[in-house]
Amino acid sequence: MAFVTEIGHRIKANRLSNHMTLKQLAAAVGCSDAYLSQIENGRVSPSISSLKKIADALQTKITDFFVETQDDDPVVLSPDRRITLSLERWNARIQSLVLNPKNKRMHPFFTTVQPGGGSHGLYSHVGEEFGLVLQGELEVELDGTVYLVRKDESFYYNSSLPHSWTNPGKIDTVVVWVISPPTF
Repeated sequence: MAFVTEIGHRIKANRLSNHMTLKQLAAAVGCSDAYLSQIENGRVSPSISSLKKIADALQTKITDFFVETQDDDPVVLSPDRRITLSLERWNARIQSLVLNPKNKRMHPFFTTVQPGGGSHGLYSHVGEEFGLVLQGELEVELDGTVYLVRKDESFYYNSSLPHSWTNPGKIDTVVVWVISPPTF
């Protein structure tokens, strides 16, 4: 729960630096101020969908809640240096394949989704997404249509359409995922 608390503190700091009250941010996100307070105090783990709405209202990206900006930007990034973006509720481990997505045209991720894990709700953002499923299968809902993407299949869609994703299978799903521009 310490990681959830750290993310909550970053959300609160960002809200305060934007001169927003809890009520103002909650109204912009479409949730109660009590729920937002629980997120800021590390008492609940928000879904990706909720976190995206908070990031949008604060004019930032989800990744900003997980990491501090990195100056180091190596050409080759070893697995032990990847930055993990994950909360328990997601049942997914999303690893950034670059240390600093700022000023880049795309943001690649190595994502492992446990059975039943996923975004837990629709969200949208500027850009496009591409993915290649390396293991398992991924269910992608895009603007009301559900697509099943199996091992060795790829997907590509406009991220401004409401979308969600989940692992409907019994084994971990592994996906190399790219978002362009970096808006996650």
